[in-house]
Amino acid sequence: MRMRKTAAAGAVVLALAATATACGGESGTAGDKPAGGEVYKGSYTVAKDVKVNSPVLKKAQKAKKIVVGVKADQPFLGFKDPATTKYSGFDIEIAKMVAADLGFSENQIEFKTIDSNVRETTISKGQVDYYVGTYTINEERKKQVGFAGPYYTAGADLLVRKDDKAITGPDALKGKKVCSITGSTPLQEIKKKRYGADTTEVGKYSDCVKYLLDKQVDAVTTDDAILKGYAAQRPSKLRVVGKPFTKEPYGVGMNKDDKTLRDAITKALEHHIANKDYQKAYEGTLGKSGSKYVAPETPLPRY
Repeated sequence: MRMRKTAAAGAVVLALAATATACGGESGTAGDKPAGGEVYKGSYTVAKDVKVNSPVLKKAQKAKKIVVGVKADQPFLGFKDPATTKYSGFDIEIAKMVAADLGFSENQIEFKTIDSNVRETTISKGQVDYYVGTYTINEERKKQVGFAGPYYTAGADLLVRKDDKAITGPDALKGKKVCSITGSTPLQEIKKKRYGADTTEVGKYSDCVKYLLDKQVDAVTTDDAILKGYAAQRPSKLRVVGKPFTKEPYGVGMNKDDKTLRDAITKALEHHIANKDYQKAYEGTLGKSGSKYVAPETPLPRY
């Protein structure tokens, strides 16, 4: 399978990404703001005098800020507006809910964009206090980081051009060019021989979408929640096939050895699911992409 990792290809990817950001949504780019009206901004009661025996949390309390790793190129999930530099989306709201229960207001959160291929390294080195960014819980990752959740379950699917009727599901990918991002679980799945796909790896979802719009690839694969966001941006040009072929339980990632923090974040998630903050945030963000609300099962697992 061909991997586009040459210096020339890297330069093309950087140029495309820069174009998408600079244009801020010109026709044909993947850099638009999420469609669907005003950006949702939830408000959450900040807990006071939080006493959790967590090394990570104690460090954050001393610094009077909490650092959260997120994505920046996923409409309705984790999206950074290039004009305002503000983050929005469902994962951003989840991050804010957790921060509030840990005693941090929104203006005490430092969001840090972290790409998928360096998540484990970033968490283990303490460069973020926790991570909320379509982060699938699996056994291999649990060897390296701790998880709270799942707070949402997605499934790998395919994004194709609106007029492409040939790709009807993962079994119709033989000889097709499929793009995904380095380090993602859908990429590892689609690289399996039974699909026969010709894969292309890049660093950002928006680069894959740009390749798809420019007909350099035939499909993009990642979690359906992410793909629906891009399809909602370009309803006349893109569509989601709608045949999920994996399960992707999203969790909040953190230091593997900080069980106290993990339990505190798990309780925070359960709290906001119960008081309907979670549902309101979902309907104001991810729900606008066409994804129907489904309440997570509680109590959440304790890993």
